[in-house]
Amino acid sequence: MLSTLSNAWKVSDLRKKILWTVFLIVIFRMGSYIPVPGIDAQSLKQLTQSDGLFGFYNMISGGSLSRFSVFALGVVPYINSSIIMQLLTIAIPQLEQLSKEGEEGRKKIQNITRYLSLVIGIITAYGSYLLINRYGAIKTNSPMTVMLIIISLVVGSTFLMWLGDQITVKGVGNGVSIIIFANIIAGLPMTAYQLAGLTSAGSINIIEIVLFIVFTLALLCAVIYLSLAERRVPVHYAGKSVGNKVYKGQNTHIPLSIIGTTVIAIIFAMSVMSFPSAVARFFPNNSVSQWITAAQWSPFNESGILYPICYAVLTIFFTWFYTQITFKPDEMAENMHKSSGFIPGIRPGQETAIYLEKLLNRVSFIGGIFAAILAVMPVVINNYTPFKGVQFGGTSLLILVSVSLEIMRQLETQLTMRHYKGFLK
Repeated sequence: MLSTLSNAWKVSDLRKKILWTVFLIVIFRMGSYIPVPGIDAQSLKQLTQSDGLFGFYNMISGGSLSRFSVFALGVVPYINSSIIMQLLTIAIPQLEQLSKEGEEGRKKIQNITRYLSLVIGIITAYGSYLLINRYGAIKTNSPMTVMLIIISLVVGSTFLMWLGDQITVKGVGNGVSIIIFANIIAGLPMTAYQLAGLTSAGSINIIEIVLFIVFTLALLCAVIYLSLAERRVPVHYAGKSVGNKVYKGQNTHIPLSIIGTTVIAIIFAMSVMSFPSAVARFFPNNSVSQWITAAQWSPFNESGILYPICYAVLTIFFTWFYTQITFKPDEMAENMHKSSGFIPGIRPGQETAIYLEKLLNRVSFIGGIFAAILAVMPVVINNYTPFKGVQFGGTSLLILVSVSLEIMRQLETQLTMRHYKGFLK
């Protein structure tokens, strides 16, 4: 990895891309400390520490949500709009046809995604205002203040979307992923500070810290291993003649990632589990709301018994669901048949589709089990260990590893074109 970065630094255009990426990240991190006017940020710390969904959004925004800076929404509206567009592309035939029209179709879908993220940003900004208003974090509750808060949040989110596009075009890696990556890295010192505070207060001892670090490293190794793991489906393409040319048959494979859809699945499950609690906070005196947020047997109470079980089941389900709609076994079998390809031992057509569906079910179940462990681990650590209030998440490890590997792959591709010896072989 270090040799890849060293070789990339020696190439002039790659060095410019790296410097450009770092420069844009610095601008972004500076902006994350610009507060929205009229907000008492001190009152928001309880919200981001006690709520799983808002705690996750605070993590991927680099603490901007707890400070309620102009970048408090982060790239969350864009992520949500991208997920919605992926689902609509499957449900709406016109969008599905548009996605098959090559580069022009993808550009149109990308523009629709941007406009949708703007709408989601406005809705999310107003919802954020209503929520922080319940916590008494608004200094002056006037129509002008409300408008200023919404405009500041939406403009900040839109600017981050533009900044991510600039990183993608002129820098290294996917811009939105790089922004989330930088935010998670920026939160690591706070985690170390929280551990130091628990140690000084006598809540934990040095042995518990060592065990925590060893566990984190073991989990990191597992994430790296499964991120690189894939189930390879062998495919043989028969020889054919086109005009005067004869093409020989060739053997290849279809790589199926083990945990390629786990991040989206965890976000889906987290949203479903946190939505009832978020709504219940607007009606604190209602008996149903009190049961949802405080009852021991409520599936939506993070300190309850059923919460981690329901969270894990939903994560496994969404991993399976998203894998099915992403890979589409029927289309894979049809495209393979049109290209004169077949899986050895499996008849082309419907039998191939059935075989691929069974294979995807197994792969998604394994990935779902691991995703459930990553999702539930922070809840278990916070409820049943002395490390209460520590911002630790397996999802953040998964994002860090995925983005790091993607950056290395892009650099490796560029270096291979310039005859450098690569890293990821």
